[in-house]
Amino acid sequence: MTDNNNARPPFGAVLCDVDNVVRTFDSGRLETLERAAGIAEGTTKKIAFAPGMDLPMLLGEITSQEWAEAVADGLAGLVPEPQTAYELARALLESPFHADDEVVALLRRARIRVPLVLVSNAALELESDLASLGLADLADHVVNSARVGLAKPDPRIYHLAADLAGTSPDRCLFIDDSEENVAAAEALGMHTVHFHEPADLERALQPLFT
Repeated sequence: MTDNNNARPPFGAVLCDVDNVVRTFDSGRLETLERAAGIAEGTTKKIAFAPGMDLPMLLGEITSQEWAEAVADGLAGLVPEPQTAYELARALLESPFHADDEVVALLRRARIRVPLVLVSNAALELESDLASLGLADLADHVVNSARVGLAKPDPRIYHLAADLAGTSPDRCLFIDDSEENVAAAEALGMHTVHFHEPADLERALQPLFT
């Protein structure tokens, strides 16, 4: 997986986010519980992903269970009973997920040509989650924020990923669904894709496939 072909690829590595790119979550049960509790759909996520709420988990400072308990505490004043708040937080934590087969296929094709590193703001369960999806071998490396103690958009996690890929930041293609994370990658000179759908990724990877 090196740039030894006659036509040098436009980038020497692919760095790709996981959540909302490689895998997608199903919030159906959570939304049903929110309606039953008399709160607006999305309220639990709004609290759970408020600035600072999920960062300790993403940095590996607390467990996913401890994060869920903090989310339940944040919901306590919005629902009639503490048990309801806890059920909502657990429903979020246990949301089922699946891999996007089209994205996975594109990344596997890309990895034939260049190294692939998954770079994710995630909990400690990320690696086991990938294994449960049959994706333990998808990438050359997994940079999990909870394990390295760094989270996007911290430039250090981007440099770490590029180093693992064996190339410089300006030779990396970075894919993420977060505009903030993409902007941070661009500031380091990376090629970037602000991911909305698999077609975005396919267009960016096309030079590798031709």
